[in-house]
Amino acid sequence: MIKLLIEIFIAFFIPAVIGYGGGPATIPLIEEQVVSRYGWLTVDEFAEILALGNTLPGPIATKMAAYIGFSQAGFLGGFIGLFATIAPSLILMITLLGILYKYKDSPKVKRLTNYVRPTIAVLLGLLAYRFFDRAYTQIGIVQATAISVISLLLIQKYKVHPAFIIAASLIYGAIFLG
Repeated sequence: MIKLLIEIFIAFFIPAVIGYGGGPATIPLIEEQVVSRYGWLTVDEFAEILALGNTLPGPIATKMAAYIGFSQAGFLGGFIGLFATIAPSLILMITLLGILYKYKDSPKVKRLTNYVRPTIAVLLGLLAYRFFDRAYTQIGIVQATAISVISLLLIQKYKVHPAFIIAASLIYGAIFLG
């Protein structure tokens, strides 16, 4: 069982490390591991899992890793497959954040942060605009504006946590827009 869990980790860790470009870039690498190297699936089974994974929301590589890991070694196998897929990004992010934290008082890092903040603000503004535009076209200007204004008031004036506003919006959408 330990050997199988190690194989599951390797089968999904290697594609995650060398598959630059996200899920679509790692799919052939995952296929090589699970079909050719370990023989856990046939090509047809892999294609069916890929098709099923594409119908669900979220990153394809993590869904496939969790499913294939689960099919081979149960819950622990699914967890290890999923972890192996996200581990390279997690390790790199922790390392980079550690370096950034170590040099946070450096004038160069402060300058970099000052350059990045406006860019992030613009990107968030564009994201909010796209959300509002999509809401406007799907539910109309009155409801989209009302939800936006009420949400802004609740956050800014009454300091309501955004998670409660999101939950309330989901409930409103399910009841009145579903």
